[in-house]
Amino acid sequence: QVQLVESGGGWVQPGGSLRLSCAGSGRNFANYAVGWFRQAPGKEREFVAAVKWSGGGTYYADSVKGRYTISKDYAKNTMYLRMESLKPEDTAVYYCAAGFGLITGRIRQKSAYDYWGQGTQVTVSS
Repeated sequence: QVQLVESGGGWVQPGGSLRLSCAGSGRNFANYAVGWFRQAPGKEREFVAAVKWSGGGTYYADSVKGRYTISKDYAKNTMYLRMESLKPEDTAVYYCAAGFGLITGRIRQKSAYDYWGQGTQVTVSS
């Protein structure tokens, strides 16, 4: 069983930066895709970014492209999301997720992911 634990959320002013972490345990992430989603109050959970653990490109939502960077640390079995130039509309609960054997065509679909973290709140306001 895979367990995912997010950390690093908090409050930041517009234009600021945060780095989220997602530590995985219970399984090696080889052959998994790992990603970040977010859910604002009253809205659907939406795709933010993803990467295939064993190689391949990175994938971003248009709304965060150029501001967010997803990365991974194989030795620590941990994924990161660096968020810069944050805007109030980035406020949401951010979730990390892992999906086994995801093909590129499904990597943005939340239904394709098998495991989810508990979420971490990010609030952007002045």
